[in-house]
Amino acid sequence: MTGAPTPSLRGMPVEQYLGDPSRKQQFVTPMFDIIAPRYDAFTRIFSFGMDARWKREMLATVAASVPTSATALDLACGTGDLAFAVAELAPDGRVTGIDASGRMIDAATDRLARQRTGSGPGTARSAPITFTVGDMTALAVADRSVDVVTAGYALRNVPDVRAALAEIARVLVPGGRLHTLDFYRPPAAWWRRLFVGYLAAAGNVVGWLWHGEPVVYGYIARSVDHFVTADTFGQLLAESGFVVERVRRRLLGGIALHSARRI
Repeated sequence: MTGAPTPSLRGMPVEQYLGDPSRKQQFVTPMFDIIAPRYDAFTRIFSFGMDARWKREMLATVAASVPTSATALDLACGTGDLAFAVAELAPDGRVTGIDASGRMIDAATDRLARQRTGSGPGTARSAPITFTVGDMTALAVADRSVDVVTAGYALRNVPDVRAALAEIARVLVPGGRLHTLDFYRPPAAWWRRLFVGYLAAAGNVVGWLWHGEPVVYGYIARSVDHFVTADTFGQLLAESGFVVERVRRRLLGGIALHSARRI
């Protein structure tokens, strides 16, 4: 991906792409390619620093159940935040980060190279990490070969969330854990309007200032409005072969962390 021209979303009818599962990935992948260089800065600013706290909460739950020799999979890994953290929790295991965006994988791989030279995240007691481009609905991973899956801001962006959950269930060992962090559609109508309205306004402004394309961050509001509530996501987990062990809602249901065990 390095050296490839930066893609553009100009002229793409975002609502049509989000409303059509067969086309959604055609919009989402180039969008993440565009934002990859500033993705980490955006998540910190956009969440007023809460993103780091949510991820710490998620990782504390991972730490309580992950074996030190775990085989771990981090989906929609972005630049590798969760993958690097899980590698420290399972120093005798191995971690694979998967993302549909080649530019995100480039950024994560660059961080990994800096780690190996002692100038990036990670410690001498970290598991080996591999980053690769992949599809959450068609994982190139063997059945029952993974102990833990993490997915930060991941499943909201797939064309078919049920297909992605089926794939996660397929690759997890019985008793394996899935930990997710994502935006959800708030159940209260008044808060949903305010929440989605803020995401749209702030996202459009930052998208225009940073990339000249408001939709690259304004997309978050649209994706939330097309997604499910945290409760409905829990139901989808149960239908996909999981026992939901813990749900933590933040921002009145606009953010939620789910921890589930594969039956």
